[in-house]
Amino acid sequence: MKGHRVGRLGEEIRRIVSSMLLTEIKDPRLAGKLISVTGVDVTSDGSYATCYVTVLGSSADDKIQGDDSEEQKQENKEVLEGLKSASGIIRREVGNQIKIRHTPELIFKIDESMAYGRRIDQVIKELDIK
Repeated sequence: MKGHRVGRLGEEIRRIVSSMLLTEIKDPRLAGKLISVTGVDVTSDGSYATCYVTVLGSSADDKIQGDDSEEQKQENKEVLEGLKSASGIIRREVGNQIKIRHTPELIFKIDESMAYGRRIDQVIKELDIK
């Protein structure tokens, strides 16, 4: 696969996974949580797709902290377990909606970029640079 094709495939996978999280996945570990798929990186050979997710409205969003609390880590772990158990269903749906020879294996990871950005903002405020 070439560069732009991998990017398009990643965007299509992101769209399908986001849609499924809203309507079709009924895992109790994911129930009541607003989960956003922030990005999908597909390997150059198209065999793996890493889906980065953020749990919105969680305890980490309420506090501006650099360190994740234990309850946030536990919540993230539960979400990842729920996504991992649903990955077969999600992968099958990706294969049905996108006509490609081999459907990539889905890997789910928590996107740490929002927490990192909040931490950078906090450090800048503490420095009080004008």
